[in-house]
Amino acid sequence: MFAPDGQKIGAVRTAAACALLLTAWLVAACETPAPSKFPPSASDLGLLKAAKLCDHKASVLGRLAGMPVRREVWGTGEELRIPADRSATGSEESLFFDQDDQLVGLLFVFPSGVSLKPYPVLRETLSQLKPSLEFYLNIAQVSARESLDPSTLYETGDATSTVRYLVLNGDPLTLLAASFSIDPYAKLLSPYRAEFLSRIERGGKTQGGSKPSGKGSTDREAFAALQQFARGETAHFGSCGAKDDTRAADAYGKAIAVGFSDKVWQAEAYHKLGLALERSGKLEPAKQAILKALAIRPNTAEFLNSLGSVYAKLGDHEQAVATFERAVALRPNYTVARFNLAEAYEQVNVKRAIAEYETYLALVEGIEEEQSRVAKAQERVQYLKKR
Repeated sequence: MFAPDGQKIGAVRTAAACALLLTAWLVAACETPAPSKFPPSASDLGLLKAAKLCDHKASVLGRLAGMPVRREVWGTGEELRIPADRSATGSEESLFFDQDDQLVGLLFVFPSGVSLKPYPVLRETLSQLKPSLEFYLNIAQVSARESLDPSTLYETGDATSTVRYLVLNGDPLTLLAASFSIDPYAKLLSPYRAEFLSRIERGGKTQGGSKPSGKGSTDREAFAALQQFARGETAHFGSCGAKDDTRAADAYGKAIAVGFSDKVWQAEAYHKLGLALERSGKLEPAKQAILKALAIRPNTAEFLNSLGSVYAKLGDHEQAVATFERAVALRPNYTVARFNLAEAYEQVNVKRAIAEYETYLALVEGIEEEQSRVAKAQERVQYLKKR
């Protein structure tokens, strides 16, 4: 039986449409999603019920009204503690605020552990993460365990925050603690810090204690210095919103005043103080701070690059060129310093400026993050060649 012409046309159109849809579906199904820049972090545990990072203390206290919250000093900030029997998560909750009343960290400790068997999403996430640390703990309150238990720390997060899960190994895994922190404060909520371990360990210490593996397992830097440095970094990077150079400079200065035992920390604190002062327009104090960083670690390319930028803003182009040249001599592939050197050369030697821009362009070819500087370098090369 033959269909009328109208029916034929309709059938052809329908078939074509179906074919088009099938093709589109196949293409979509076969496309490979772009890889994430961050590790897997999905969780079905749902711990962030009372607050989230960067919340202001006043708003958190409003949500916790009527709960038995214990308030304690936490360095220059404050900690709010919620007992496990009153917590919505069934854990001992600690909320850490900096001196500016921003929530910078949360810690959830499960006194008897919690089985992750009912949480397939989190289990799958952990299975995709490489252990950050393996060590032993006294966990007397976790039933059917020896006094020294093998534990594993997993770490994940996103662009501005760090999430850690501490679990007892076994089948199923048992969650002992979880922490959420703004990146700069992650060091303070770490098993390398005695303050962190003391919240998790249970039972007597006579049969051993925490034994993190690897060199340098104990961080002995002063808590107050690290806390102020983290405050400075949070303001420097704008982890909780807008960048605040005044606050950053205040925090780095206080970290320096407390003091670091390690020269790397000392030098970096002075360097970051210099950057904050530079962005605030305080160029002479910025120069002095970076020179102090270089006095501690003389051949550090990053410090030299920062100092060169200050000299350029001060109008001392010869010193800027000399300083950038030292930076690229120490690290020839240091692209930012190479670009800065090209800019500085424009004031004293056009031919060298062109050569440095072209060297920079060769170094960053194909690097997406450099595209804005690449466009400027290309424009400057064209302009300078016409002069």
